[in-house]
Amino acid sequence: MSDTLTVAGGGKLPVVGLGTWKIDAAILPDLIVAAVAAGYRQFDCACDYGNEKEVGAGIRRAIDQGLCRREDLWITSKLWNTYHRPEHVRAAAERSLQDLQIDYFDLYHIHFPVALEFVPFEKRYPPDWFFDPAAPEPKMHPIAVSQAETWGAMQTLKTAGMARHLGVCNFNVALIREITAATSQRPDVLQVELHPYLAQERLLRYCRQEGIAVTAYSPLGAPSYVPLGMAGADEDLLAEKTIRAIAETHGKSPGQIALRWNVQRGVAVIPKTSRVARLAENLALFDFQLSESEMAAIGQLNRDRRFNDPAQFGEAAFNTFFPIYD
Repeated sequence: MSDTLTVAGGGKLPVVGLGTWKIDAAILPDLIVAAVAAGYRQFDCACDYGNEKEVGAGIRRAIDQGLCRREDLWITSKLWNTYHRPEHVRAAAERSLQDLQIDYFDLYHIHFPVALEFVPFEKRYPPDWFFDPAAPEPKMHPIAVSQAETWGAMQTLKTAGMARHLGVCNFNVALIREITAATSQRPDVLQVELHPYLAQERLLRYCRQEGIAVTAYSPLGAPSYVPLGMAGADEDLLAEKTIRAIAETHGKSPGQIALRWNVQRGVAVIPKTSRVARLAENLALFDFQLSESEMAAIGQLNRDRRFNDPAQFGEAAFNTFFPIYD
């Protein structure tokens, strides 16, 4: 199995990348250099993560040290919810490019199908979810901008050479059809939450049919969400007897089995880790193969359990009920 996926337009997306959500900015420059040295070539970033400057510093150091060239890397970033009006799309992209110290994105996504009121850069950056955090009852401030309008504006980034590929995150089939019908441009890549507790087989089948590459975020399930109160300590995918038994059979860790399950479905993965020792482990997915019965057994763990759901965290954390999957 290849360690890259061919994306519409001919790009080669590394199958394993490093996710940077919730990684402490202070350690990121060193971590990025260590990741490049370990063999990582895909880095998944976003304005909302609040650490793109530190990712950029690490990328610059890795290039300056001769560990890689810019063209060896696949760097992804994402348009935040407050920049969905077409007139704000380019400025938001330019800010991320500046912070990452690069001239173009390999992939630029719409982060969520959630359009929120614009917050000027000089007022607050990253702007987060609240429109006014100092309000007596702060809330999200949705606006009437369609995803098709935003997607149409995203196309100008490709024309300008600022993004080689365009994609969407957290979109369902209906939204993908909507933006494609409105602009005649389908996404090159869809990034969604995918792990054995949330298999999303129909969504994957649709993307295969349409030639849309898929990236799985949170491919290890709950660990990033337990500290946020978005998952229970008892929802530990890696403690599942099925996964642990398969891991023992192959002499691999439970995490490697969970990642390989997605990779073997033709899905790229972007596991997050702050530990240099874990970097090599998460990359070592290509020297073994799961059997059909093992793949099926892992697939049977599906609970349709979504940890990253605005219908839940929007109300709990931002005083705003905002379902996008219901």
